Amino acid sequence: MRDFFKYTFASILGTIVGLGVLGVLSLGGLLIVIGTIATSSKDAGPTVENNSMLVFDLSMNITDSQPTSTTAEALSRTLSEDSEPSTMTLRQVVETIDAAREDDRILGIYLHSTSFGGNNGFATLREVREALERFQDSGKTIIAYDQDWNEGEYYLASVSDEILLNPLGMVEMNGLSSETTFLTGGLQKYGVGVQVTRVGKYKSAVEPFVLNQSSPESRQQTEKLLSDIWSDFLATIDRREKITAQQVQQVVNTRGMLMATEAQQQGFVDRLAYFDEVVAQLKELTGKKEDDRTFEQISLPRYATVSEEQKGNKARSAPEIAIVYADGEIVSGEGGSTQVGGDRLAKELRDLRRNEDVKAVVLRVNSPGGSATASEVIQREVQLIAESKPIVVSMGNVAASGGYWISSYGSKIFAQPNTVTGSIGVFGMLLNVQGLGNQQGITWDVVKTGPYADIDTITRPKTAQEMAIIQQMVDRIYARFLNLIVESRNLPAQKVSEIAQGRVWSGQEAQKLGLVDEIGGLNDAILAAAELAELGDTWKVNEYPQTRTFEQILIDRLLGSRLKALVPTPKPDPLTAQLQQLYEEVSMVKNLNDPFHAYTRLPFTFQIR
Repeated sequence: MRDFFKYTFASILGTIVGLGVLGVLSLGGLLIVIGTIATSSKDAGPTVENNSMLVFDLSMNITDSQPTSTTAEALSRTLSEDSEPSTMTLRQVVETIDAAREDDRILGIYLHSTSFGGNNGFATLREVREALERFQDSGKTIIAYDQDWNEGEYYLASVSDEILLNPLGMVEMNGLSSETTFLTGGLQKYGVGVQVTRVGKYKSAVEPFVLNQSSPESRQQTEKLLSDIWSDFLATIDRREKITAQQVQQVVNTRGMLMATEAQQQGFVDRLAYFDEVVAQLKELTGKKEDDRTFEQISLPRYATVSEEQKGNKARSAPEIAIVYADGEIVSGEGGSTQVGGDRLAKELRDLRRNEDVKAVVLRVNSPGGSATASEVIQREVQLIAESKPIVVSMGNVAASGGYWISSYGSKIFAQPNTVTGSIGVFGMLLNVQGLGNQQGITWDVVKTGPYADIDTITRPKTAQEMAIIQQMVDRIYARFLNLIVESRNLPAQKVSEIAQGRVWSGQEAQKLGLVDEIGGLNDAILAAAELAELGDTWKVNEYPQTRTFEQILIDRLLGSRLKALVPTPKPDPLTAQLQQLYEEVSMVKNLNDPFHAYTRLPFTFQIR
């Protein structure tokens, strides 16, 4: 029996050691194999054949800053020949389309959508559409096809030479909406108390927590904002010539959607076709034979890698324009990957200010705001840069409240007509769980050395004296907000007080009010930065923070992370999607980490559909 245990133990130990050695060897082999594949794929790269169509999937998510890749996503893209990123940055998309315009191998662009919907804001879509217009002006063709068209997709497709639709499809044209979820009744039901302080009669960010429906002021500003964005939509697709803004509005008012035959009759689409018929048309256009599997093509993400290689490296000595992104909610501290950490962004700006090779900075802002303290930290660095070198602000889909705070000292501010900006106001929101705890038999008792020692507690409501102190602090921060706009924008204090009040404005209205200098996109901001810095025609652009390569991600994470399934996440059903939205709205409370509990932020649930 003793020998049995001895040999059994030895066998187990040997197995463990063997597995350990095998694991090390396997890991080393895996690293070598992946490194080899990554290197070889990088060396080979995609090729572009003559008479190719550039395929643009309109359901692609277009972001401002480079998305953070998980190890699994990076590994999947490296190992899978067919795997492509579902996300590209706006700058990548625009520069890729512009590169295709100059490439004789690219015959045209084929627009389509692999899924219904899309999350891209209209300011983003406008900049992409302008790139498509430049492509078309070069004499190249654009063909668009889908089973169904919604407003966002149609906004881009309307630039096309030919719009096609599945015979059983439809064109959705029912206007824009913005729905707010009010949590007041639910919070009261569960015994969660909410107390608020705010300045600005339009500052409606707190309303979902204290009201059951929008205030008249909130409804007024939302209606005006949606009207401005919709007017830009109508004016843009009116250029299609076959349909007028009046026709579109009539469909919005009477139908909301058009079935395929109606859409063709009214000029919204040019022709009805099945997918195989579209492929046959594109095969003929690209010179392929009828029995070929498909037409000559290259996808937008793949062509992006080709155009990057063709750019070549500019001289190291060329002066640099730095693009830095403020993309997400503004929070105090470092912040997460989808947040704008005040300390982190301030350090990035500080480094760029001290970098003598950087001659100008473009600050791309796509933020609803957040922490007032973090906004002030960032704004100070923007102001210091403006004193030593040009810093041009480019506003994306939204640059409001704290997002405007950090933009105000820009040497020049650009926005799109349909950018959401303004919201110059301050609020404080204070939750307490006294009722919730009492319902469960939980109580609290406190011993303190001063009447305000526990002013930060969430176990009881604030007293009238405490609320007065907090309101004074909010008033002071609001006064600071107004003063910095008076100073930075050189506007009369009375005018700033009138246009503030927490009201949101479209980019076109903000320009009329003096809050924005020029209408334009990211590329316009870059050109303006080059002009202000007097760089002439020789300069280069670098983005900050710079993204990590796959090899860096692999080394950092492979040993400490569990790979996720290398399959796309399916679209949730409507009920799950609604629950996820509710979770995200409630989760926003976690971002309220300002040390003074003062926030310059858009309404929590402001979304346009």
